Amino acid sequence: MRFESDNAAPAHPAVLAAIAEAGDAPGTYDNDRWSAALNEAFSQLFETAVDVVWATTGTAANTLALAALCPAYGGVICHEEAHIANDECGAPGFFTGGAQLLALDGSGAKLDARAVRAFCDGRDVDQHTLPPRCLSLTNSTEYGLVYSAAEMAEFGAVARAHGLRFHVDGARFANAVAASGASPADLSWRAGVDILSFGFSKNGGFVGEAMVLFDTALGEELRYRRKRAGHLPAKGRLIAAQIAALLEGDLWLANARAANAAATALAAAAPQRLLLPVEANALFLRLAAGEAAALREQGFGFYDWDCDATGGIYRLVTAWNTPAGDVAAMAGALRALENA
Repeated sequence: MRFESDNAAPAHPAVLAAIAEAGDAPGTYDNDRWSAALNEAFSQLFETAVDVVWATTGTAANTLALAALCPAYGGVICHEEAHIANDECGAPGFFTGGAQLLALDGSGAKLDARAVRAFCDGRDVDQHTLPPRCLSLTNSTEYGLVYSAAEMAEFGAVARAHGLRFHVDGARFANAVAASGASPADLSWRAGVDILSFGFSKNGGFVGEAMVLFDTALGEELRYRRKRAGHLPAKGRLIAAQIAALLEGDLWLANARAANAAATALAAAAPQRLLLPVEANALFLRLAAGEAAALREQGFGFYDWDCDATGGIYRLVTAWNTPAGDVAAMAGALRALENA
């Protein structure tokens, strides 16, 4: 009964069927019918004309996007817990040619727009100092919290006022949409976002993400950067076909809703142990080391987040396919801890 990460979830059957169909179809690199159809599909989803460039991984999608948005001498404002800051092995600096991350704090890995504004207002920038040139948010965050449409709009206003390009790491963007009830448009371009890294690997895909360009003028540059970085496989149709399959009939959203619902059910079983409110598909629980060991002895897998020999904070993540029986069993085990 696995709750370590939605990265470990299998590909959805519709995705596997799409891969099989595309496997024997014509087309190399991104010259195939699935890649050609993505712009229209995403334009309908976001209610505006977009250009879509698929990528192989979330790291590639994030860092190639940042490279297109931030010059080598610039800085990217992000949260100190952001994936680009802690989990991408220096890729932002590598792909941008030297841009640096300007990491700020905030509860639940969420930035505060007022803090970003104050940071920009208080930074004395001239040719000797690193100028902020881009803002990158993660929605939902590394702690499973969600930026609302109103919050996104506030960040967009700050970005415009300070001449910042705006990127969103949407590895779990589907979960943010499902949790907030806001439209994809309101969580992105209507708030001023230039590029969204739309995640699929965590939400039913096998491999592949989408860089959704609301500033479509960046499309040519991003395609050159993707090729130069080694992220243009010859059989790219297999990536595009997966994304197309998950967009069909809003399967991406149904998958995210299922994952969120499973996390909500687990949270209801242990409300006093929650580090933060559960808004998407991740929850962080306070457990003693013995309690964590007892759960693992019962067959539950989860992630050590911030703990030591005595215990601490443990992370559970649900996925599109988390079995209801596993959720019920874990919920029962958590309730039993309270009565032990």
